[in-house]
Amino acid sequence: MIRPQWVCRHCLSRIRPVWFLRPLAAQNIVKREFHASVRSSQQDEDLFLNESLLKRAKQLSTEHDTLEKQLIESFDTRVAARAGHLRPVSEALKQYEEAVENLELLRSMAEDTNSPLSSMAADDIPPTIDSIRSTSAALTTALVPRNQFASYPCTIEIRPGTGGSEATLFTNDLYKMYSSFFSLLRWQTNIISYQTHNEVGGEGCSELVMTVSTPESYDLLRHEAGVHRVQRVPATESKGRTHTSTATVMVLPKLGEDEGDFEHGTDEDPLAQLDMKEVRVDVMRASGAGGQHVNRTESAIRMTHMPTGIVVSIQDSRSQHKNRATAMTILKAKVAEKRRKEKEEEALSMRRGVVKVGAGRSDKIRTYNYTQNRVTDHRSGESNHDLPRFMNGEGIGAMIEGVKEWDMQRSVEVMLAMQEMEDEKKKQQQQQKK
Repeated sequence: MIRPQWVCRHCLSRIRPVWFLRPLAAQNIVKREFHASVRSSQQDEDLFLNESLLKRAKQLSTEHDTLEKQLIESFDTRVAARAGHLRPVSEALKQYEEAVENLELLRSMAEDTNSPLSSMAADDIPPTIDSIRSTSAALTTALVPRNQFASYPCTIEIRPGTGGSEATLFTNDLYKMYSSFFSLLRWQTNIISYQTHNEVGGEGCSELVMTVSTPESYDLLRHEAGVHRVQRVPATESKGRTHTSTATVMVLPKLGEDEGDFEHGTDEDPLAQLDMKEVRVDVMRASGAGGQHVNRTESAIRMTHMPTGIVVSIQDSRSQHKNRATAMTILKAKVAEKRRKEKEEEALSMRRGVVKVGAGRSDKIRTYNYTQNRVTDHRSGESNHDLPRFMNGEGIGAMIEGVKEWDMQRSVEVMLAMQEMEDEKKKQQQQQKK
């Protein structure tokens, strides 16, 4: 049977049912197909977007429309940037609402088994449900704010933790693992500091600082920051006992030579605002190689944010002005990150009724178990059972993607918790006014 083209809702009202075109048996088949699709859709609880997320999306979409009207009257750079940031949310919301409206229309048409378009409506219900799923996922992704430093290259620091000489050996293993991973990706890297010394069982590393020049590398590697734990039998162990050691990985956005001020994305973030009365600035001479410049010029800058205790020291440039701007930018980023984590933990604590949630940098994020030939990420829960291949840089990408999905889910939970906090505050304010 040739399938007619889709007809709009206004034209449907003008169509007269033609009963002889569809036998009674076909009508019964349509009924069974429709009821089966309705039952399956009712059993799928995650089909539609969470009400709190939908409310948040509508708020941002309304803000986007307001900003677009302001830009028509007078152009402003900050307003245009904010409107561009909210545009994906507004577009995804429109697609989601359109798909939901189409599903409601199709279900109402399929219920009317006397209509000649009932069969077509029942056939279009499954793809419409898939469309709702995809647009819901796209809207959720658009709602989660992108990291302000996501587009930048990064600096990686690896240092041994607990475990003595075994920890230094593991630090060197992590360096080789990441180097192999970057080689597979053909990313350009530069070693800034690599301090090694011989240990029983191999070469140990007490400090590794390297830069990855590839743009957006920070967005991928920032999930690697944290405590990595290794469980294996050291070369010095005579009784074959398994020891546990750790190494700490830190990932920071890398500032280029022309990005000393690095103001983009920080001043617009309320959490990145600093009161300079709370920042102590120390000027000193740079240390290390540099000849007369090191001995005669006070260009190194150390900034301390006294409320949080965060310290940033910069001596990369010979210009004190550039070092000051760079230090201020990094200090803003670190303070904003600390404040954001505290705010997220507060929101999740209220939502879950617990004191501490998630895995911070002070907690282990991954375990490398040599005796079981296994690597397990404690955030996403994924495991890789080919440890030698993993340490050669293969399989890390898939595990990082799993962590990114976990981070997305956690960001959604934080967003829901914050929305609930805002709604609760509004209710309390309204009750106080009454």
